[in-house]
Amino acid sequence: MGRIYNFSAGPAVLPEEVLQEAAAEMLDYRGSGMSVMEMSHRSKAFAGIIEGAEADLRDLVGIPEDYAVLFLQGGASQQFAAVPMNLMKNKVADYVITGAWAKKAWKEAQLFGEARAIASSEDETFSYIPDCSDLGVSDDADYVYICENNTIYGTKFHNLPDTKGKDLVADVSSCFLSEPVDITRYGVMYGGAQKNIGPAGVVISIIRKDLIRDEVLPGTPTMLKWKTQADEKSLYNTPPAYGIYICGKVFKWIKDAGGLEAMGERNAQKAALLYDYLDQSSLFAGTVRKEDRSLMNVPFVTGDADLDAQFVAEAKEAGLENLKGHRSVGGMRASIYNAMPRAGVERLVEFMDAFERAH
Repeated sequence: MGRIYNFSAGPAVLPEEVLQEAAAEMLDYRGSGMSVMEMSHRSKAFAGIIEGAEADLRDLVGIPEDYAVLFLQGGASQQFAAVPMNLMKNKVADYVITGAWAKKAWKEAQLFGEARAIASSEDETFSYIPDCSDLGVSDDADYVYICENNTIYGTKFHNLPDTKGKDLVADVSSCFLSEPVDITRYGVMYGGAQKNIGPAGVVISIIRKDLIRDEVLPGTPTMLKWKTQADEKSLYNTPPAYGIYICGKVFKWIKDAGGLEAMGERNAQKAALLYDYLDQSSLFAGTVRKEDRSLMNVPFVTGDADLDAQFVAEAKEAGLENLKGHRSVGGMRASIYNAMPRAGVERLVEFMDAFERAH
């Protein structure tokens, strides 16, 4: 069987060119006689890989010198604890709850201090982004936290909240590098790589340097102190070396494709194809308020669980994989990250149209 169109929410589709390049270098990375998988993280060759990856990421996003870039492990979920451990001076933080991951982060923060939910969309199964233009931000809050794109529910903050001068911390796992971004509006931005950037096992944290300090909560493990990682340039211990190598290749692939401007345009066009079809369909319906729709994750339903299951099964036979929705939403979900080609979305819409005519 050839390559399928993989609509998985993560680990997700990677650019075919990147996979081919990695395959060609698998046994011998640039004359080293070994694979990157076998290479010492202290070697000159790997220093070139991680330094190149950071330089390309800085270039792509426009990350100024007063921000550190860390390649970490433990996934985004480990940062749920690292964020309060490193940032809670007053032991107060404000959270906007827009889905399962923001809720998990909020619950984790409660282990370390007073974590307040200052807005939520749980009342309508997280199908919208609450109005964050005038939040009741706590005077003594150490930061305001959001999950910017909600993978499960298919919502996205198209306008960042007014944090009333407090530092914004954002989990961007499922929208990382999908469009241009002004990093200076964030105190901390982090994301797991396995949706838009690379294989599972790497989490990238971009942190304003004044937030990387010695004074962290008592009991914070050495490995979870951002300062430990920043001082050692992500090499305090063996990093997820092969994952970082693939991320570096993806950064180059995005640059070659025209950078974040071009990526944003491409993603908007792909999403429009699917949303336009859903809006005129008499069988399928999207589940998210229009103005809050994600460009990356598109949930939809027929309204009949048996028909949904039939659709997913028939789609799989047609080479359209991983379309089953998350159990908390049901139905289907198409994740159309950077590496999903336009042809994949066109094929999905054709298949949906044929299924609709048949039913």
